[in-house]
Amino acid sequence: MLCQGYKNLFLNPNRKAQMRLRLNQELRNKISSRWRIHAEQEHTDEKEKYFKSRESIKPEQDKAWNLTHEIVRRHYTESDVEKARYLQNKFDNVNTVASDSCFHLGYNGQAEDRDDNDKPIIVDKRISHHFDFKIDGGIHGEDNGRRDHDFAYAYFRDELKAQDECNPDINIEMAGKERNPHQTKFQDANSKYLGTNGGRDNQTSYSKEWNDDYKLDLIGREYCRDRQLDCSKQEYDTLMVWQIAKGKLIQCHTDWIKSVLTQMKFVKDVIKGYKYLDEAIEFAKESGFALNDAELIRTNSTGLIMYNPKNAAEMLKSMKNKTQTREQKIAERIAYQQAQTQSQSVN
Repeated sequence: MLCQGYKNLFLNPNRKAQMRLRLNQELRNKISSRWRIHAEQEHTDEKEKYFKSRESIKPEQDKAWNLTHEIVRRHYTESDVEKARYLQNKFDNVNTVASDSCFHLGYNGQAEDRDDNDKPIIVDKRISHHFDFKIDGGIHGEDNGRRDHDFAYAYFRDELKAQDECNPDINIEMAGKERNPHQTKFQDANSKYLGTNGGRDNQTSYSKEWNDDYKLDLIGREYCRDRQLDCSKQEYDTLMVWQIAKGKLIQCHTDWIKSVLTQMKFVKDVIKGYKYLDEAIEFAKESGFALNDAELIRTNSTGLIMYNPKNAAEMLKSMKNKTQTREQKIAERIAYQQAQTQSQSVN
């Protein structure tokens, strides 16, 4: 609870005339946490691209699945699968029908290669890709047993974000850093909530619901690497459009959160340079963020580099909505220079 002295201070409308509250690390951390929420709620170009990509990916995947179903059934007809299932049910030593969600599809085409003299030549080549429809299926066309959780994190970000123990942005936040217990803790929590860990028999919630929509009974061994199925180049190209769309969602998620992290690094540096709380509040106000000091105060210390709050706010705004025209950039630069000139004349 607030001590009576702090209560009187913040209930008094003339408190600024009495004293200025000094910032300490706890207050700076609270301001940063509140600002992160604000930054994620702002409408920016990066966020809009992420939302559009997320909204379009499920219809794109359903379209790809319908095409894949058609391709696979050309090789394994419903009649053949039923005959194989009849034999499997009749004989204990027959185990030939299995459900699968990933497929090696390809066609015989041509590709550029190099001859013995390192000159470019065109050669006949099998063009193939591993298409995985599971929620944690990879997008790079490799059947190496590794799962790619970034798509699930991007698609189910809102659901994961609502869980205190989960963090859908953890891989973006930890990019370029060595794997550590902090990252592992959130990855494990994400996987548990989505139901992607523990194999097929332990899938729950979102993972099971997603994966159950993309299953086909096939003849052969369980693993898709035993099945190389032919498709046309046109069909292959259509499926690659879906794969690219999955990659785009991951990239849009990354771009948006990176823009937020860039802003937050700058915000923390600015606040670190302030000595008093009212300076941080003014910076927040100039940046379009209504920061309530009464909600922040619990305890209180020092700072380093000083920033003019208005100039700092302009710098922060420049970190968002980077897809601007040349004219917009020139106009913003002129406005910034005019603001600088006015600030210097006042000082």
